[in-house]
This record gives sequence, structure tokens and C-alpha cells, in this order.
Amino acid sequence: MDATASAAAPSAPRSSGPLRVGLIGYGLAGAVFHAPLIAATDGLVLDTVVTSSPERQRQARAEHGEDVRIAADADALFARAGELDLVVVASPNRTHVELARRALEADLAVVVDKPLAATAAEAEDLADLAERRGLLLSVFQNRRWDGDFLTLRGLLEEGALGEVWRFESRFERWRPALKGGWRESGDPADVGGLLYDLGSHLVDQALTLFGPVTAVHAESDARRPGALTDDDTFIALHHASGVRSHLWTSATAALLGPRFRVLGSKAAYVKYGLDPQEDALRSGARPVAGERWGVEPEPAWGVLGAGDATEPVPSRDGDYPAYYAAVAAALRTGGEPPVTAREAARSLRVLEAARVSAAEGRTVRLG
Repeated sequence: MDATASAAAPSAPRSSGPLRVGLIGYGLAGAVFHAPLIAATDGLVLDTVVTSSPERQRQARAEHGEDVRIAADADALFARAGELDLVVVASPNRTHVELARRALEADLAVVVDKPLAATAAEAEDLADLAERRGLLLSVFQNRRWDGDFLTLRGLLEEGALGEVWRFESRFERWRPALKGGWRESGDPADVGGLLYDLGSHLVDQALTLFGPVTAVHAESDARRPGALTDDDTFIALHHASGVRSHLWTSATAALLGPRFRVLGSKAAYVKYGLDPQEDALRSGARPVAGERWGVEPEPAWGVLGAGDATEPVPSRDGDYPAYYAAVAAALRTGGEPPVTAREAARSLRVLEAARVSAAEGRTVRLG
């Protein structure tokens, strides 16, 4: 049921020694997601953290040891490009394209936090550059390794739902007060708002499960007092496969809907609650080889059934570490990364169409 990805030129295999990683940005994305997962991946070494904040510099050393090198800016990192194998861009969205391009031009493989770019055209340009130079370029779509998403994929592969008719997916929160920062900026260059933030995950998951989209309808609002960008967005997708996806992302949901509700000809799957890995990482827990990770307690499992006949479905363990393990493997073998830039561009075309649909009040057709 996966969308077919365009073939990418394989990256040149890297050396057999530890792969040295430079991480640009040590805010939420860098400190909570990327650095811990890099450090937990066999064959990867967190070599350098780029942050201009003295507080974050101290935090990086406290969390990853005095051996981790600190750079105050990206220029200092790229001056040492020959000492690195991979650059991870976890800085604000507006910097993603520039920093990814600089890394590729420095002959470095690159992982970029989502969204890769503000537009599909920019994403395609980066993909072209990576292919010309024979370098890995991947996008961090960690939600493909949520336990509930892995569980749903398994059910679809087994045919447990029959023919899928409708896919409902939500990332909802109750945050009635603004927090400030670039994610809530109204400047288009900041690529803020929920459509490009959590909406990137929602669209990526829908395309991964059900393939290309032919039509997009969206409704997007800035509901909180003083909000300058969307904080309550709905997207309806019509897939070429015939499946319809209904996707919600909101910071203004006083009561949360189901994370997934998937309706098929034989049965439905309904699941509440978020995958536990983000909360675990935020609390300081770290994946350890040989130990279970991303385990969801039984009360949080989803249910499968039809009418009054339902049964719980044990959630598969979440597996964010699998992303960087796959990146390391791709660097070793010269193979394709776990999430490609072409896949990111396809998602961005849908997000761009959603923005147009919401602004103009019409359905946008995609070729």
C-alpha cells in the first residue's frame, strides 16, 4: 500500500569507521529528537553541535559529554567539513534549504528535519543537487515509526479492514494561549503554522499508506487571540487509489478526537492517544540496544471490529531509532535513505495545494 518512490541516485558508500555527525540546532528538534537518536545509533557518533546559545552549549556537553565539539555557527562547522560524514539540519524552518544546500556543496550527506523546504520546487532542486553529487539527502519523518502507525500498516498489509474507504488522522492539542517564537510567526519565510508543522506528518503518513493524491480541499484558521498563522486546520485528500483521507491538526481542541479512525469494507480501526516516544524523549529517557522502546500500555491500544464486535489490537512498539539506523545503513552501502527528498517534495505539493485551497475556498486538483 506504500506510495511508489522515485528512484534516487545511490550515495557513495562511506568509510567503515564511525560516521561523524554534525548537528545544526539544539532546540526542541535537535536536543529532544535528533541528538539522542544519533547517540543511540550504532556506527554514528555525535561529533559537533552547532548552537550560539551558551545555555544550549552547556546542555549539549552535559547530555553528550565533554568530547562533543561545539560550534557557534554553521560557518565554523562547514570549515571542518572534511572531518564529518553527515550533517543534520535541525534549525528553524527558514534555514533548511540554505543549510542543506551548503552541506551538499561541501560533499556532505544531509538529514533535514521536516519540512525540507517551503515549496516542492525548492525540495526538488535540493534532490537534484544531491543526485548530481551522489550524496544522501533525507528528511526526518519520525512519525512513520510511531507504534500506532506501524500497527495500522500491519493491519492494512494483512487485509484486516478489507477495502479501505476513509482514513481519519489527527494531531490535536489544547494550547489556548500562544507560546511565541518562529513557529507562530506570520512571516511566510518562517514557514510557521500547523499546516507545515504537524500537517507535514499527517500528509506524509497518508501518502505513505495510500499513495498519490488527485484532489485537495482544506480549511485553515487562526483562532487564538493574536495568532498570526494557522492553528486549526483540516485537510481532505482524494487519493488515486480511491481512499479519502481526512486530516486534522489543531492547537485549539479542548477535547481530543481519535488519533486514527480507519473505515474499511470489513472492519474499522480506532485508536486514541499519541505514541509515547516523544514524551519519553522529552523526559530524558533514551533508547538502549537490546531493551524495548516505544512500548504502549494496554489501555492505550486501539480496537478493530465492526458493529458491536470489536477487539483490542496490541500496539507495535514505536521505533524512532530505526530512522537513524537506516540512515547509517544507507551511508555504509550507498543505498536509498529511509525517507527521500522526492517523497518530501510530493508531500509539499499537497501542503501547497492545501494552502491555496484554504485561502481561495476551492478544491485544488493535482495531476
